[in-house]
Amino acid sequence: MTEAAVTPHQTAIDPAPVAPERDLLSKFDALIAERQALIDTGVRDPFAIVMEKVLSPTLAIIKGRETILLGTYNYMGMTFDPDVVAAGKAALDAFGSGTTGSRVLNGTYSPHKDCEEALKEFYGTDHAMVFSTGYQANLGIISTLAGKGEYIILDADSHASIYDGCGLGNAEVVRFRHNSVEDLDKRLGRLPKEPGKLVVLEGVYSMLGDIAPLPEMVAVAKKHGAMVLVDEAHGMGFFGPNGRGVYEEQGVADDVDFVVGTFSKSVGTVGGFCVSNHPKFDVMRLVCRPYVFTASLPPSVVATAATSIRKLRHAADKRAHLWQNSRRLHGGLKDLGFTLGTDTPQSAIIAVILHDQTQAVAMWQALLEQGLYVNMARPPATPAGMFLLRCSLCAEHTAEQVEQIIGMFDAAGRATGAIGSGT
Repeated sequence: MTEAAVTPHQTAIDPAPVAPERDLLSKFDALIAERQALIDTGVRDPFAIVMEKVLSPTLAIIKGRETILLGTYNYMGMTFDPDVVAAGKAALDAFGSGTTGSRVLNGTYSPHKDCEEALKEFYGTDHAMVFSTGYQANLGIISTLAGKGEYIILDADSHASIYDGCGLGNAEVVRFRHNSVEDLDKRLGRLPKEPGKLVVLEGVYSMLGDIAPLPEMVAVAKKHGAMVLVDEAHGMGFFGPNGRGVYEEQGVADDVDFVVGTFSKSVGTVGGFCVSNHPKFDVMRLVCRPYVFTASLPPSVVATAATSIRKLRHAADKRAHLWQNSRRLHGGLKDLGFTLGTDTPQSAIIAVILHDQTQAVAMWQALLEQGLYVNMARPPATPAGMFLLRCSLCAEHTAEQVEQIIGMFDAAGRATGAIGSGT
């Protein structure tokens, strides 16, 4: 090649592009093939449903059909509450669409501080810290509290955000058998006494809807000198006289050091938080990376959250109706012959366990065709490799809707062989 043949942006020694030896997405080929094989059978993709229009906390239009929602985590039905919606609209007009900044720089507006005040009022704590998502709350708090040379002890069935919080930090991670007080005690007893320890529990476990035996577990943690964090994502609003969660219902509020939660369940919007009475808690705002290095929530979002939180404290009638719905649906499905995640109704989550993925998808589609949406869950999200349909009840579901849901499960179960087949 002559000098004249070389373009201004090229040198004579530029190598030709080399194709990568391995596509970085090839590791997912088996999953891609599995999903395609499922779709090729003619079923809808369970993980690509679009809500074309949402009519209320319990009804939406899916594929042009009015559909009962039984998988939204909208436990207290606050998404269409007139006061909540009005607060969001007012904040949108007053503060604009977003902050374009981190909470530690330009991203703290008065609605953010008001939301944290609402959390302190609701939980009766000295400190509250709002994150942009519930996932980030666990990611940030857990990874910051326990560092190198310290220990995190967690339930084996913990949520992905808890595991990812462990992964972001440098602490040693110790798992104990799900809801086993004995195993927690044994594993804590094997650890050296000097390092700091954080026991992470959940009030309600989201896959099967079972609750933790918090009094026994917190007592074990304190016996071994560990601090305790309880994730109340699925318990807030529903449990306890003030709706604070399972830890309030079970009487261990004074012994829990940190409570993490989310706005995307009972509160009815998006965001996450941690509340605590620890006197040094505010230092977390300076050292918690998922808090420092992310944009803050839009003012309209935290305004809706604050309004919803203040109303949830006085929502005893809604809590009572949600419990009524849970007991009726659990009893109705159990009477039909379905295998459920818990022997008795323990929360607003009722898990229907199926034999395999084929049956789970068939049941899911049969229900959707009747006008009922539930969540299908499969490994690795589910414990012990289960395939299940996860029903999430709402305080706005009427008694008539619950009876209609039971009838739909009856028809779908018989059509797919999930019940009535002698198995």
